[in-house]
Amino acid sequence: MDMDRAYNNADFIPGGADNPDRWLADGRAFRETEAAVGRARLNVSYGGGARQKLDLFHPSGKAAGLVVFVHGGYWMKFDRAYWSHLARGLTARGWAVAMPSYTLAPEARVHEITREIARAIEAAAPLVAGPIRLAGHSAGGHLAARMGCRDVVLNDEVRARLKRIVPISPIGDLRPLLQTALNDTLGMDMDEAEAESPALHAAPDVPVTVWVGAEERPVFLDQARWLAEAWGAVHRIDPGRHHFDVIDGLEMADSPLVAAILD
Repeated sequence: MDMDRAYNNADFIPGGADNPDRWLADGRAFRETEAAVGRARLNVSYGGGARQKLDLFHPSGKAAGLVVFVHGGYWMKFDRAYWSHLARGLTARGWAVAMPSYTLAPEARVHEITREIARAIEAAAPLVAGPIRLAGHSAGGHLAARMGCRDVVLNDEVRARLKRIVPISPIGDLRPLLQTALNDTLGMDMDEAEAESPALHAAPDVPVTVWVGAEERPVFLDQARWLAEAWGAVHRIDPGRHHFDVIDGLEMADSPLVAAILD
């Protein structure tokens, strides 16, 4: 198998290369709208790094709790600005949404990014009362899943408030990436790939739903299945969805994906 081809999404999705520009425009429009009505708190620092910041979007009334959404991009692309609009469905349901950026590879190793996301969650938690739910897409799905692993340090309050994790199209086993050109940037060895693979860790103590699009590349269907089987998690295959539009449901309050996170 050509592993670079197997883990390539954009070349197999019509118009795939155009998506980042659209995401960035949609994210900017959402931030501007929410900031204008006082429902956006932007550029909250959670560490000293240039990218260690998060945006927080509030519902119109008192928040029922906090959802932290972690973006994807193979740990080496994008930032929170591309995904702001994905908070729309969750805030419409009455939840606050935090979206962190993080230091990208090769400046940071995957295990360092994992620690950054834990710090981002700890920084966001005091800003919103109530239960915490985690979601993330692709590499962000990996990072959200890692937060449920026992070797990741989260403070006691955050652990007590954490009630659900929904990895979307996650990479649950990082070992296959050692055979790709992606690892030229990630710089993983086998020890790190194993340590950072959620599917090789014990299942979390909170409910997990692994979500994936039915039209995704075969390796992503495999990755979702491996994680769901390893953790005994709910495994949802979203009909007609590929790797880039599988997250579109987050914009709709009545979508099955929003329900999987909140209900």
